Amino acid sequence: MSLIAQRLAELGIILPTPVAPIANYVPFVRSGNSLVVSGQISLGSNGLMAGKLGGGVSIEDGQKAARQCGLNVIAQIQSAVGNLDNVVRIVRLGGFINCTPDFLDAPKVMNGASDLMVEVFGDKGRHARSTIGVAALPADAAVEVEAMVEVA
Repeated sequence: MSLIAQRLAELGIILPTPVAPIANYVPFVRSGNSLVVSGQISLGSNGLMAGKLGGGVSIEDGQKAARQCGLNVIAQIQSAVGNLDNVVRIVRLGGFINCTPDFLDAPKVMNGASDLMVEVFGDKGRHARSTIGVAALPADAAVEVEAMVEVA
């Protein structure tokens, strides 16, 4: 068993099946040692975590949605490279938070995905990040996360 697979098991995490794109794009692109993962929405085994932060969705629920996006990102990484031990570094996460114009806690919401990367990959999971609030996301998803990853 790979080290990351073992860590996932210890954390009680079962990765979801990677979701197919819903439009004209691919779920990831690998170029050399760089892997770019397309935005993953907050779709989990219990359905879509939807709604607006600051408009009915709590920060805690937003963090859970961001974590689900992070799980979907990791599932796409695994689909791209097979063994997650091939991840050299999570380089960057980009977070899009579906929120009201006056919602100021988008970075706190995005911590759900960032914390997951560190839990799973340790220091290799520490990354640069951008987080922005947006007026809408596909299917009214609460959060969407994209990633740039260095792989072996």
